[in-house]
Amino acid sequence: ADDEIILIEKEIKEFWTNLKNIYGTEQINETLALRDSCKESIKALSEKWSKKLKEGDLMIDKIQEYSNEILQQSQRISEHQEHFTEIKSNLNQEEEQKKDLIDSIRELKEELMKKKEMISAKNNAAKEKVERLCKAKVLYEERLGLEIRRVHNEQLQFIFRHIDHKDPDKPYMFTLSINEQGQYEVTSCTPPLDCIAEFQLKVRETNNFSAFVANIRKAFTALSYK
Repeated sequence: ADDEIILIEKEIKEFWTNLKNIYGTEQINETLALRDSCKESIKALSEKWSKKLKEGDLMIDKIQEYSNEILQQSQRISEHQEHFTEIKSNLNQEEEQKKDLIDSIRELKEELMKKKEMISAKNNAAKEKVERLCKAKVLYEERLGLEIRRVHNEQLQFIFRHIDHKDPDKPYMFTLSINEQGQYEVTSCTPPLDCIAEFQLKVRETNNFSAFVANIRKAFTALSYK
């Protein structure tokens, strides 16, 4: 075994001696220096890329952090967008309700104006009738011994005298108004007459007011003889 080892060492020395003879010591040293230089360059490059990899990992983490933040902001924006959409829908509904309310108010105003015009027309017609009755006052006083007074709520009070021969100053009276339909309406009668409803119906049919007053006076006269 020792002989074999000695033989191998001898062969290695001979190989190394032959190698030196072939390439020379300087070339071997240059090769070794180049090898060492390559090792240093590889080491420096490895350290450089290791540092860049670490920086890349940090950058990837930062990018992931930014991505998560952007995702959260996107979710918040989506929630705000839904809220804005809901608010816009509510505003549209309120706008429609406002429009409907304005239309309803306009219709009510138009209806109120029509009613006011109708009431005004009825009031004017009633006033015209009252005025005509007042103008006939002198005629009735002279021919029938009648006194006409205007009382509250545009009513007229008709007072007859000289009916009861025992008491010529005793008053016989009835109160007349114009109702909402523009018709004559007897609101009171003193002393009461059973036929007053019949006279009222007849004057509404014929519109002959003079005959209406004359018939009531006749009824008062007949009543005074009972």
